[in-house]
Amino acid sequence: MTERPQQLAMVGGPRAVPPGTAAPRWPVVTRDDEEAVARVLASGRLTATAEGEEEVPGLEREWAAYTGTAHCAAVGSGTAALQLALAALGVGPGDEVVVPSLSMNATALAVLQQGARPVFADIDPDTYTMDPEAVRAVVGPRTKALLPVHLHGLPADMDALRAVADGLGAALVEDAAQSHGASYRGRRTGGLGTVGCFSLHPSKNLPSCGEGGLLTTDDPELYERVLRLRQFGEDPRPRRTRSYVSHTPGWNHRIGPVEAAFARSQLARLDAYGHRRTPGILAFLDRLAALPGLRVPVVPEGSAHVWHILRFRLDPEALGLGREDAAALRRALHRALRAEGVPVSRYQEAPLPAHPAFAPYVPAGAEFPVARAVLTDSLCLQRRQLDPDSGPVLAAYADGFEKVWENLDLIRRMVRSASPAGRERQEVGAA
Repeated sequence: MTERPQQLAMVGGPRAVPPGTAAPRWPVVTRDDEEAVARVLASGRLTATAEGEEEVPGLEREWAAYTGTAHCAAVGSGTAALQLALAALGVGPGDEVVVPSLSMNATALAVLQQGARPVFADIDPDTYTMDPEAVRAVVGPRTKALLPVHLHGLPADMDALRAVADGLGAALVEDAAQSHGASYRGRRTGGLGTVGCFSLHPSKNLPSCGEGGLLTTDDPELYERVLRLRQFGEDPRPRRTRSYVSHTPGWNHRIGPVEAAFARSQLARLDAYGHRRTPGILAFLDRLAALPGLRVPVVPEGSAHVWHILRFRLDPEALGLGREDAAALRRALHRALRAEGVPVSRYQEAPLPAHPAFAPYVPAGAEFPVARAVLTDSLCLQRRQLDPDSGPVLAAYADGFEKVWENLDLIRRMVRSASPAGRERQEVGAA
């Protein structure tokens, strides 16, 4: 006799993740982090320009060494890193920069802020990173740079993109905001292109206690331009008395010593945290991979993923539904999983070319079917897996997924009642 599945929480059953289960922490703040911040406060050196300030240059030295690059500039945010990289490369009006159709909006906003035109390329359906073939279809004589994103912590196909960039004489700017510690063919992100741009937002694998960013490069002239642009266009060379003379237009894109000190303290544990969290994440993904119609993240050979975000694609046809039911299936599973205590989210609602800010730059008739499909048929898990001790909670989340999958008949009924296509099939079947 087949045992009946346990009733879903959304219809009155018990939650798979017991109420009161401690939520994973991120960032994990330790005594070392607190002492690093207190050290800055006690010093009285509260800005990057304070005489004798060492936290910012210390972070820069340590991150350059970590990424295997010659130079690092610490800046106010990941967005500031992107803007400074493009400005230092001379990107401006009349230039085009190729960006992926799926990313956080800052990737394309940095291009607009330079007066340049973002040109969107579709993504790979498995890695969610910029598809080199799609890039080849949209580049042209005005292409000044390619701006691939190592989305969710997985490096883009940098060899193929490097070949495209080199053929055009274009720069290769890495948006590495989500990929601290990830590697591609033995080299860490941030050291794979002309320049690398990282975020230190508290949600990232390497967090600060506020906003912050890091820019890496092996080009000494580019580095000098970044330093000048970072601080009002002033001469970046150390001197006893600051001149306050702007030699070129610039910004105030500095990071503060408190944020730098916190990030340095976290950097000392970055790899250890990665090693601790990975087994629990892989065990979680192994259980989910056994569920029909659910596609877990893939890692191409030669790449190391750092699991900043976990994205799961849904295959409605494998679950006895139609391809047109993808959005309704996502909504039904979102509702059911969250009721079980699994904090999945949609994360992004529209590909970048569909944002009102970028729509004027999209050619008439241009389509980005892969990015649209991914956002229609996928759910994400954010931040919870970053706690290095999240393994037991992830196991409970896997219990929730398995419980929902045991009740797929109810999920199908929900989808068919919500989807116009599903309602039409029901009516035909009843006739």
